[in-house]
Amino acid sequence: MASLHLYLKFDGECEEAFNHYASVFDSEISFISRYGDVPRSSEEGMPTLPEEDLKKIENICLPIGKTTILMGADGVEVYGTKAVPGNNFSIYVSAENQDEAYRIFHRLAEGGSIQMPISRAHWGDYFGMCMDKFGISWFVNYSPKL
Repeated sequence: MASLHLYLKFDGECEEAFNHYASVFDSEISFISRYGDVPRSSEEGMPTLPEEDLKKIENICLPIGKTTILMGADGVEVYGTKAVPGNNFSIYVSAENQDEAYRIFHRLAEGGSIQMPISRAHWGDYFGMCMDKFGISWFVNYSPKL
């Protein structure tokens, strides 16, 4: 069965926020990637990021307890992902297998919209982003490495 995590979006203060949350929860950041770390070849058809966005957080993970991970990123305007207070979160689904990921993703997207079709991502997982028909943002991921 899939597990759920929260994914928070920030407007340039993601790293500062996650350092704060790490101290609040007595935890350590387990993963951090910046937009400048992402291979440019994986973004075919995507707009070029301005220099000032390359140091922003593309993805960050902070374990909270045994089964929960707080995740986040800085939104960037050229990708249409700028953070909007009040709507700056997504529910992140970690599927147990690829079939489950595709099934959950397509059922969530039915009647809603797909922001990023589920497919093999630059980090090796299967990942997709959609908004359900109720306006809730979902990220669905399956990691074959786990």
